Amino acid sequence: MTPAGDLLDDMAGLSDPELIAQHVAGDPDAFGHLVRRHRDRLWGVAIRTLGDREEAADALQDALLSAFRRADSFRGDAAVTTWLHRIVVNACLDRVRRRRARPTEIFPADEDRVAELAAAPVTDPALAGEERLDVMAALRTLSDDQRAAIVLVDMEGYSVAEAATLLGCPTGTIKSRCARGRAQLLPLVAHLRASGNQTSTTTVASPSRPAPPPGPRPSASGGESHA
Repeated sequence: MTPAGDLLDDMAGLSDPELIAQHVAGDPDAFGHLVRRHRDRLWGVAIRTLGDREEAADALQDALLSAFRRADSFRGDAAVTTWLHRIVVNACLDRVRRRRARPTEIFPADEDRVAELAAAPVTDPALAGEERLDVMAALRTLSDDQRAAIVLVDMEGYSVAEAATLLGCPTGTIKSRCARGRAQLLPLVAHLRASGNQTSTTTVASPSRPAPPPGPRPSASGGESHA
């Protein structure tokens, strides 16, 4: 029997497309390894788009299950990361649409609850403490479309073209949403720069890669489960 450590070492040398191919061919560990490789960034997109730890975890779970089941549909027309992120973004936006149909507050007005949600993600140095609360509160003032664009381009570091691919709209639309979102955010976070911090809409812009909290996790068989 091949030791688990040796198996992980072997898979570490495989490219993303090779992992997808092995998963489709029946390898029980390939998809789990692929998820571990990209899970931090997938989580970052989900939590910042939805603003709620439980919603983000559920959306990520839905997305990973969808990717697990639909892996044979991957044709290599785009990078595996783009394919995965498109599925995650779509899962998040589906939840936003459902919540819009059944009005509830993604970012509640109650200050204590807002603080709880803002503090829920694991520590992110760029958005620590009060800065994180201020940025999360500012993000909730944006429309869903503007927030998704800002999260992808200004917080996760995607190019406008990549964000357009992920959100399924023209690059001009992404540019417009980002410009309007930044204009709306700037007066709300300008005090962070004035106080000597560098977190503003241009550095709400700086990409961060927080390690995710317990959430969807690949099982030994390549599936995912909540911790």
